[in-house]
Amino acid sequence: MKVSLIMPSAYGMRGDVRATLSLASALAARHEVEVISVRRQKEKPFFPVGSDVAMRDVVDVRPGVRHLLPRGQVRTEVALWRMLRALKCDVLITTRPGLGVQAARHAPRELLKIAKVWSRPTVPGPVKRFYPRLNAVVTATETAQGEWARLLDGGPVVHCVQDALPAGPWPRSRMDNRIVAAGGRWVPAKAYDRLIRAFAIVAGKRPDWRLRLYGGGPEERRLRALVRELNLHNHVYFMGTTPDLAGEFAKASIVANTSFGEDQAMAVLEAMACGVPVVAFEGTKGPTEFVATGYNGVLVPESEADPGLFAAALLALIDDERRRRSLAAGARDTAMRHAPGEVAEQWEKLITDLRH
Repeated sequence: MKVSLIMPSAYGMRGDVRATLSLASALAARHEVEVISVRRQKEKPFFPVGSDVAMRDVVDVRPGVRHLLPRGQVRTEVALWRMLRALKCDVLITTRPGLGVQAARHAPRELLKIAKVWSRPTVPGPVKRFYPRLNAVVTATETAQGEWARLLDGGPVVHCVQDALPAGPWPRSRMDNRIVAAGGRWVPAKAYDRLIRAFAIVAGKRPDWRLRLYGGGPEERRLRALVRELNLHNHVYFMGTTPDLAGEFAKASIVANTSFGEDQAMAVLEAMACGVPVVAFEGTKGPTEFVATGYNGVLVPESEADPGLFAAALLALIDDERRRRSLAAGARDTAMRHAPGEVAEQWEKLITDLRH
């Protein structure tokens, strides 16, 4: 069976990119798999890809690459349309609502077409119109499954298959470093400012603990200014981007997540795979799906104005090593459900059922 997975870019540092490449690598153990990147802006993907996975691009926008057509959205859309019309595979998996719409409109009718989705579309009209032409929609969480089922009422069946973590072995935290870590894109939705303000309280009471922030993005300047304002330069460290986030999380004893709203929570799952308990806010859809207070982490009541609640949750774990180790065991158990082989088997079963 040949499986094609198409994404806007396979070269970025996003949770959905990480999950898609992990799935592709897992499926490649038994099938012919290719990842199609609509845009290629770098020489190599940020995250590792299995050696058996074929990579190809629709438009190469790397500096110095010449094209017959001028750069722009029209060129990309024309190239995407041509690629989809000529696509030869058994199963096509799209990874964004817009790509699902294009696949429904232009991919050959005989292909099995599945839309993998993480968040609701910003413009639902085209999705409601064209998604009924697809064979199925797949979400990563049960909450998202319900939302998409309501959105596509009368459309294709919406299934839930959890995201795949990259293949192990995974490093394991010794739980003895006085480090709280967080990782992801530094954008407003991730609310790292909330974490920094909460950690200011922690640092005032436990000055021997440190906060390490991994990632990069447009919020960096504002976050650095906040650290200076709160005089936390000896407590909060900006560690930059790394393709080995798991290796860095394994150096921590707690991982924090302060995102607003929807969150793909891949960083949460990677932390759990390393045996690190997670502290997150209630109501954040991604973490709420995976974090269970008293089992693998702590969920804190949502509070935008008061960082004290989140700080209190961090301090409670900092002061209770026995509890941290107990939660770490639950975290690793949770991560096992996202092992790539197990997730690949769920996809194979879904594909088999859809083809019969």
